[in-house]
Amino acid sequence: MAISEKDVRHLAKLASLTLDDAALTQMRSQLEAIVGYVEQLSEVDTNGVEPVANVSGLVNVTRPDVAGPMLSSQQVLGNAPQKNEVAILVPKVVER
Repeated sequence: MAISEKDVRHLAKLASLTLDDAALTQMRSQLEAIVGYVEQLSEVDTNGVEPVANVSGLVNVTRPDVAGPMLSSQQVLGNAPQKNEVAILVPKVVER
């Protein structure tokens, strides 16, 4: 599959990349190679092959989500490095 220069420029814009003409040409050839490899994979006969979601066979071990006792406001404020009587104080991160 041929990838046009327009396609590469569009992908670069989506990825917030600035590409000069040399980089654009190189990226275009690399993307064509990747797409060509994927096209080769689509030619593989997979009839009778069961889909596999996890090839390692590992199973995620989790515990049930059970509500526990809550900390009191005083306990929470006691752990805070900066606080007032009712709230934890944090540095301002948004400028207006």
